[in-house]
Amino acid sequence: MNPFEQKPIDLEKAYMNWKEIYPKAYDKNNVDPYTKTRIILMNGAETEQVFFLHQFNRNCDNNDVRRQLAVIRRTSQQMQKLIQCLKPINENVLEETITYEMLAVDLTARLAKDEPDPYVKQALDFALLEDFDHLYRYSNLLQMEYGVPAEKLVGRYTEIMPARPTISHHRCPLDSIKFHVNNKQVDLLTKLHINIITAAEQQTMNFYMNICNLYPSDLGRRLYQEIGMVEEQHVTHYGSLMDTNVGWYENLLMHMYTMCYLYYSCMMDETNMYIKKVWKAGFERSVAGLHLAAYLLRQYDNKEVTDVIPNPIFPKLLTLGPNVEYVRDILKCTVDYTALREGYIPVQNLEPNAGFFKYQGQVNEYVECVPSHNTIEKYIALHGCDYRFEVAPNPIPELRNRKEDNTTVGRTWGCHRYVKKNLEKEEES
Repeated sequence: MNPFEQKPIDLEKAYMNWKEIYPKAYDKNNVDPYTKTRIILMNGAETEQVFFLHQFNRNCDNNDVRRQLAVIRRTSQQMQKLIQCLKPINENVLEETITYEMLAVDLTARLAKDEPDPYVKQALDFALLEDFDHLYRYSNLLQMEYGVPAEKLVGRYTEIMPARPTISHHRCPLDSIKFHVNNKQVDLLTKLHINIITAAEQQTMNFYMNICNLYPSDLGRRLYQEIGMVEEQHVTHYGSLMDTNVGWYENLLMHMYTMCYLYYSCMMDETNMYIKKVWKAGFERSVAGLHLAAYLLRQYDNKEVTDVIPNPIFPKLLTLGPNVEYVRDILKCTVDYTALREGYIPVQNLEPNAGFFKYQGQVNEYVECVPSHNTIEKYIALHGCDYRFEVAPNPIPELRNRKEDNTTVGRTWGCHRYVKKNLEKEEES
């Protein structure tokens, strides 16, 4: 599929009326979990598109261009409003949060498995374990406060168990900045992956930023605060991979191409026929926006599409599905890693005066006050053990104890030796 070969619709004739923009919501009791994750993904993609177009508008002194950006932005806003309301009224905030984290886990794993650039793959694998642990924390809160087992919401496609503990995710902000790629040298799939994961994580960050104060319990509000801060790190982490030497018009073209790729992928992967039509409508509007972006690139930047995307045929399409074994492998190999400037390192290899330990000492000064830890400890106090859904014992021995929440893996000095030693013992036996 080459979206530049598609005949574009007239965007100014495609604005939706109020009846068209308000969709029929899915049935939360019967919907496929991956339909829900696609909805959140495309909500985030459209939101990123809107934010980018606003920033372009504020950094452009040509009103003819800004008027064209306003047309694309209005279409994106309408699609975002439609997609957002596919969520039913009777699905509570925490149930939706489980889907956010399921998307984070399965999307990141899928991108990492297909990622051709080793450095970008490492960035994906690193944050994957953190979103996986977030799913576990929110699942315990959901079961504790609503009596809803999260395994039902994820369709048992994704495991629910601790990974690198959330308390270990809090790092010095200096360590969130990574090397950016060179768009002229990396594969098209790499550019798409960076755009997609940044948009998805940004949507999660925005969601937690805005929903925190609306949650009905103090424990939940505090958990959203804490994990929301980790999402800030993730957005910085992934966003820093983007090529910083790319101009506004090239960026616009790549944004629109990413939207076309995502809508087409969703359209091919979707099982719900009603929602499949939504993805088709989004694809048609994105194709029109892409053609407009190509015109602006040619008119105002003196570049052709092939200067930015040499081969515009879509690479391997994105599909969402289970990734249990992949996540387990990454967990087993990198659970004790943390970030150090542009790289990653086992905690035991950090210098004692590293920024990670200094930052941990400030924000986690009192471990008993860390919300993610409080959530599990409170659940254990009420039920005798934590809530999990596992297909086999956790690959990390230190994370198997269901009667005590671990706060040392990936966080304390010397933990790596302990974890590695136990894993070696298991393999020998």
